[in-house]
Amino acid sequence: MYRLTILYGHPADPKAFDDYYRDVHLPIARRMRGLKQWTIGHCEAAVAGQTPPYHLIVGLYADTRADLEAILASPEGQAAVADVPNFATGGVTFLYNEDHHVQTAAVMV
Repeated sequence: MYRLTILYGHPADPKAFDDYYRDVHLPIARRMRGLKQWTIGHCEAAVAGQTPPYHLIVGLYADTRADLEAILASPEGQAAVADVPNFATGGVTFLYNEDHHVQTAAVMV
């Protein structure tokens, strides 16, 4: 499974960012077809009291990188990508990777 991670930097106005993302961007992005999974989460600092490196982290999943690229190249994907500058005042980074799941050892109780 391939993942496209989208890292949104800290916006000038976090509430305006969150409102726009929820009310405008998500309805546009939901038109994309072919994703296997989609995750969204606000970033938290590893150390309490520190500012996390990003405001929002999004994961888009498909079987292959080519599938992800085709989804983004579709008219629906292009509309979602074109909308990003309308709200991402803190910058945005796109990263691709192939996920490999590692089995953990069983915990003995």
